[in-house]
Amino acid sequence: MTIVASYVYRDGKRADAIPLAAEPFEAADGEFVWIGLVDPTPDEMADLQAMFGLHQLAVEDALNGRQMPKVDIYGDQLFVVVKTAHLDGEKIAYGETCIFVGKHHLISVRHGSARAHSELRDQLERSPKLLAHGPDYVLHAIIDFVVDGYLPMVETLEDKVLELEKHVLVSFLQPEQIRRIFRMRRQVIRFQRILGPMGEVVGKLVHLELPCVDDNAKPFFKDVHDHVRRVESTVGGLREIMTSVFEASNLLEQQRQGTITRQLAAWAAILAVPTAIAGIYGMNFQNMPELSSRYGYFVVLSVIVTLCAILYVRFRKAGWL
Repeated sequence: MTIVASYVYRDGKRADAIPLAAEPFEAADGEFVWIGLVDPTPDEMADLQAMFGLHQLAVEDALNGRQMPKVDIYGDQLFVVVKTAHLDGEKIAYGETCIFVGKHHLISVRHGSARAHSELRDQLERSPKLLAHGPDYVLHAIIDFVVDGYLPMVETLEDKVLELEKHVLVSFLQPEQIRRIFRMRRQVIRFQRILGPMGEVVGKLVHLELPCVDDNAKPFFKDVHDHVRRVESTVGGLREIMTSVFEASNLLEQQRQGTITRQLAAWAAILAVPTAIAGIYGMNFQNMPELSSRYGYFVVLSVIVTLCAILYVRFRKAGWL
């Protein structure tokens, strides 16, 4: 059975359980029905369609489970799709929550979501005055619940990236670490593509005149809209951090390569002195007066050591060695 909970709420308090039935359901004034399902079957959705007059296209979208965030209006009912997200290792896994909203009913259909609504339902039931506002307040609570799950996930990714940033400052990035950053960067870019439509969904609930959404509920949706923008700002900052890690890694690697190049050039210049002198006396000409000198060997060695020492001191002062 995929029905998690199905209750009538009267004046903000849970009243009766409601079974699914293929016949219209009528709620009295001051009452609304909140039904929660996970991966429902076509038969269950058909019963809900008969009970609450759900639009066929909305039912098909809810069964599909692969929709982008959106708000659709069908007569006097709303159909809202929001995307859930959670971390699976360093990969962002996505789910979907479809919400049917009518004057006296709210039906949530979850696909692939790691967080159940049971905790949210218990929290709302402890505040009957707020729950008495009706389905539009429950709609706000579900969307807020989904959006609140974004920030801890982004902060976890941010911590992982900052660890890599610290590593960059002390040593070279290994190929696997570079691939890891690219994988996380792809995850963040994909997540940004979800945040845009999510912001549009909440923005419509704030600014447009929609059925089943009372003006008194708009400040609540505005608060959720602020949360979405905060997550967008954090994700944008995370993407900039990833870019800075690459740039810092490249700059430090260039600096290290430059240091190594200077050291090699300095040692090559020092070694060029004995190489040049040895090359001259290795030509084996007969008419070379220095070859007959008694102290020529020691003089040449002294000249070599002196010149090499002078070059070494100069390169040390220049910071090349």
